[in-house]
Order: sequence, then structure tokens, then C-alpha cells
Amino acid sequence: MSENPKTVVVIEDEPDAADMFGEMMRVNGFRVVKSYTSGPAISIIEQEKPDVIILDVMMPEISGIDILRMMRARPDLSKIPVIVVSAKSMPADVKTGLEAGASVYLTKPVGFLDLKQAVEDIFQ
Repeated sequence: MSENPKTVVVIEDEPDAADMFGEMMRVNGFRVVKSYTSGPAISIIEQEKPDVIILDVMMPEISGIDILRMMRARPDLSKIPVIVVSAKSMPADVKTGLEAGASVYLTKPVGFLDLKQAVEDIFQ
């Protein structure tokens, strides 16, 4: 593991899924910060300035799509890569996520290799 690992922020309201995504990233050498609610997401992102974000779409307070749109509207957050991970898998849902600024849109359930590949593709 490097001395200064890249940081990933996981924003996912299902604790089991958040923990699984976090562990997937930790074993790949990332420093992981998790949020189980979307309310504080923007302030966490502002504070952490992560290298990548794993973001769920369907959350009770603020949808992942709204968080993504807020990020893309801000010059200081607009370039952070975001991997959307969602149970919403219809073509229109994927299109909405990508148009909102997702770097990658993965549908649940997400396998370890798919998430690992998505992160590797972002950093190439």
C-alpha cells in the first residue's frame, strides 16, 4: 500500500452495501470514507476532496442524481469521478445518470471485479 492512498467516498444508504463497496476499495489500497445518508454528502465531499466517489441513486434525503448535479455545477467538485451504483437499471435510468455527470453507471448487484475495473478505468 502506498504512503498516500487515494481516497474513495462511498455514499450508500444500505449499510451492508456501503460496507461491501468500502471493503472492495480498501483491499485495493484506497482510504475509504463512508456515508450512510445523502444529507451530509456534499460537505463530506468538500472536506475529503476524494479521488473517486461511489454513489447510490435511491436515497431518502437527496437522490444520488441530485448530488451528482450539485457536484457538476461546482467548479471545485466538478472533476471528481463518480461511479453510480444503482438498482435502477432501465436504459432511461442509465441515461439520466450519465447525463447528470456519472463517469460510470453500474447496476446492482455489483461484483468485485466490475467495480475494480470501473475504478481502474477511471485512473487510466
